Amino acid sequence: MDNLERLAQAIKQKNLDDTEIARIVGQPAERSHGGEYIAAHIFGITLEQSASQKGIDGRFVSGSLTTNSVNIKWYGKMEGLLDVSPDSSPDFYLVMTGPKAAAVSSRGTVRPWVISYVYLFDAVRLIGELKRRGVKIGIATSVHSYLWEVAEIYPVQRSKQLLLSDDQKNLLALFS
Repeated sequence: MDNLERLAQAIKQKNLDDTEIARIVGQPAERSHGGEYIAAHIFGITLEQSASQKGIDGRFVSGSLTTNSVNIKWYGKMEGLLDVSPDSSPDFYLVMTGPKAAAVSSRGTVRPWVISYVYLFDAVRLIGELKRRGVKIGIATSVHSYLWEVAEIYPVQRSKQLLLSDDQKNLLALFS
């Protein structure tokens, strides 16, 4: 029963932590809600009031991307997969991920709530490239590594579509 007791204690602590996260973000303590909250504050995004706006989480309200729609993703690991909606795509996908890992079984691993990398994909260009390559588009779409590389905006600023300030980089580093 030692492991069961330890699990019960860990769950009690997680419930306390989840309650605090939910209080801060104003939504249940799910990675997706936390990611939307973080992205909204760091990247100047106004979130949609309703979840009924399929495929769009919000809109940029400042900078070069003002008024463009965005779908925000936060993955525990960078595995080269992206949930892509071919029917109702936003203008951009903003993807925050944890550390790089192979897309293999998750048994015995963790998907931590950390941000190691941030990518910004132009949705039209991404979907066009995926179709050109004959990639099946949908949940867990396999995106080639070179597309991830050219879309990277943090920690290395490879894409110039959204230039990060030092303040934004420092805020992202809080979650590393």
